[in-house]
Amino acid sequence: MSINRHDLNETMSKVVEHNGVVYVAGNTADDRSVGMKEQTEQVLAKIDGFLAKAGTDKSKLLAATIYVSDMSQKPAMNEAWSAWVDRDNPPTRACVAVELGTPETLVEIVVNAAK
Repeated sequence: MSINRHDLNETMSKVVEHNGVVYVAGNTADDRSVGMKEQTEQVLAKIDGFLAKAGTDKSKLLAATIYVSDMSQKPAMNEAWSAWVDRDNPPTRACVAVELGTPETLVEIVVNAAK
């Protein structure tokens, strides 16, 4: 089986396709001056773009791991997530509170999807 990589840099690929599965690396918001809901919306828009680049979409999500900097802000993240996710085809999901790359980074999301 071949492996296709997209948006490579010196340390990682943003998307890897293998054996009918698309793996999307963790994404964070570009504008970190906004709140949790807005950062989540930015991240989800990025994920849409990466999934499209690999020839799939959110209706084929298999799994999502969401990292939040403050679990008390999970409801705001969930508001954005619920508006975005395909309700007929929700993925498995975990949400974990962690220290992210910068104090302004409130959310990071990793997803896997079928082709």
